[in-house]
Amino acid sequence: MINVTKTFFPPLDEYTVQLKRIWENQWLTNRGQLVLELEDQLKKHLAVTHIILMNNGTIPLQIAMKLLGNGGEVITTPFSYVATTAAIVWENCTPVFVDIHPEYLTIDETKIEAAITDRTTAIMATHVFGNPCNVAAIEAIAQKHHLKVIYDAAHAFGVTYEDKSIFDYGDVSTCSFHATKLFHTGEGGAIFCKDPSLAHQIFYSHTFGHLGPIDYYGVGINGKISELQAAMGLTVLPYVAEIVKDRKAVVDFYNTHLDFSKLQSLKIRENTQWNYSYYPVIFETEAQLLAVQNALNAEAIYPRRYFYPSLNTIEYTKGGSMPISESIAQRVLCLPLYKELSAVEVTQIVTIINTNL
Repeated sequence: MINVTKTFFPPLDEYTVQLKRIWENQWLTNRGQLVLELEDQLKKHLAVTHIILMNNGTIPLQIAMKLLGNGGEVITTPFSYVATTAAIVWENCTPVFVDIHPEYLTIDETKIEAAITDRTTAIMATHVFGNPCNVAAIEAIAQKHHLKVIYDAAHAFGVTYEDKSIFDYGDVSTCSFHATKLFHTGEGGAIFCKDPSLAHQIFYSHTFGHLGPIDYYGVGINGKISELQAAMGLTVLPYVAEIVKDRKAVVDFYNTHLDFSKLQSLKIRENTQWNYSYYPVIFETEAQLLAVQNALNAEAIYPRRYFYPSLNTIEYTKGGSMPISESIAQRVLCLPLYKELSAVEVTQIVTIINTNL
């Protein structure tokens, strides 16, 4: 069976070394030695200043929205995983959708200003499939209208744009370290912030509102990552370069051998060092997508429809028409992409797709 992705399991003996440290320290949670070590290593690996590890990739979005959304309208993309919109609604803010660019698949920055009202407090945009938004244009709009910018960078681990970490853009960026991601801690995530004052707020917000056993700074929730998760991250991190290299080889094969006379590929924004996190292809029609998907499934190959449906069509969002996002969502399919995918398997996938177009 070939799934759309496969979790990278580092060598068990190397993970066991990290687990033994936990047993020796007798410390399982509340920011132990391994969590602090992983934060330090990730700062160096990603070239960022502030990072706070958390127990999943959704809590950082919710904390960012709690601190920066202020109960107002938040301009966002309809083409993302549901957690992006759910975090807005969960924190009693109102999502206001702006359609996407038909090639980059990120929020169309040229349509943002028309959606701004006197209730708008923030922009929450997604670096879709690790492809950067037009961060310069979004920053200019945010400064002009005094808005906060939050980037859902769940897919963007290791991505750089204009020779700078993608996590350095906006007021806050978040990332997922879920088991399906190219770097993972099993379950986990992180939040990135350059402003020390905001970073302080974020920190106490993920520890019930306090920094120690006595000092309370404000309301908070439990977003702490455990030592067990950090142990996985410390074991996976040394393999990231190898993981990216092997995923790139799969992407290069797809790029070379798929029949793009009937398919559209993702256009990566210029001046981006991408991470090969997903491989979406866009079909001419949904019927064509379903025919290819059924042919692949018949051979125990399971791509996935990221992201379907368009989030503006979900009942609780009450969004208006987003024709580009709705059209793309009906026609996009992410192909299998992971480190262990063999040349034989990729060849089989390509052959089935090209035959059924």
